[in-house]
Amino acid sequence: MKQQIRKLALHQNAKVMAVWLAVSSLIFLLPMLVVTALTMPLVDQNGNPIEFPLFVFLLMPFFYLVFGYISIVIGCLIYNLLATYIGGIEFELTNSDEQKQD
Repeated sequence: MKQQIRKLALHQNAKVMAVWLAVSSLIFLLPMLVVTALTMPLVDQNGNPIEFPLFVFLLMPFFYLVFGYISIVIGCLIYNLLATYIGGIEFELTNSDEQKQD
């Protein structure tokens, strides 16, 4: 049986994807934080001490959360607009019990 997605929920989809993006960004940010901390020079060319900008790495998951939410809302709005004119994404469903009998 063919099904078609006619409308995407803006807030629910954006909320789920924004949290997923923020959490998954930690997979990349934590190793990047360690590498940067270990390879960053302690002083500049004039001998002045350089402080490590740890707060930048701590802000990145927040930025992923906010901009991911905004991007997904915009994407869902565009999909909903286009789906009214050209139709939605189609997929086919089958009952798993029917599949086992074949």
